[in-house]
Amino acid sequence: MKRLLTVAEMTLRELARRRGVIALLLLLPLAFYLIRRDQYIGQSIRSLFIGIGWAVSTAALFSTIGARSIEPRLRLAGYRAHDLYLGRLVGLWTLGVLLAAPFLLLVSLDTTGLRYGAISLAMLCCVVIAAPLGMLVGYLLPREMEGTLLLLTAVALQMIIDPATTIAKVTPFWSSREIGTYAVDNMGTDYLVRGSVHGIAATLVMLALVAVVSSARLRRRPHLRQV
Repeated sequence: MKRLLTVAEMTLRELARRRGVIALLLLLPLAFYLIRRDQYIGQSIRSLFIGIGWAVSTAALFSTIGARSIEPRLRLAGYRAHDLYLGRLVGLWTLGVLLAAPFLLLVSLDTTGLRYGAISLAMLCCVVIAAPLGMLVGYLLPREMEGTLLLLTAVALQMIIDPATTIAKVTPFWSSREIGTYAVDNMGTDYLVRGSVHGIAATLVMLALVAVVSSARLRRRPHLRQV
């Protein structure tokens, strides 16, 4: 547990040094919310969820790519693979909650008559799913620009695809749209149940992929050559 918390602290310190990047990441969810606000408040809140997911996943991408040179040294110091990726996830989830909290306050002050507990649950789903998603992209792609473009593409598809289609249901943030519909449009609990189940399933899938890819990557020894 101590090693896990150490890695989480290192992650938060690393991201804290990128204050400008974090500030810019906050602008996108805010822009998504304000642009749609005058048209339909439900759509603006759903867009806010996607913006939060993109911000957290992008922060996870930056953190993962930035830690590539440090993790092998930590492995030599006795840290196990799960200490590294779980510790990083704890740090990213903490950051995600801190990023989402002001937006939850904004929605509660700017609207009335909504199910704010469900709105907070949808934001939590976005944060929990986005952190391993960004880490996975960071493990698979070598540069921040490529990863950022891929995450932007995923967000764009999430907003364009009809949420009722089968393809939409396999996108990472579909759960937030279902829970958002329950929260904003006062729909039945079936939306809440579907969204919650999807959120749990997406989180487990992302965590499994991160565990496999991270463990395989840390087992490599590129500096060793067979003679």
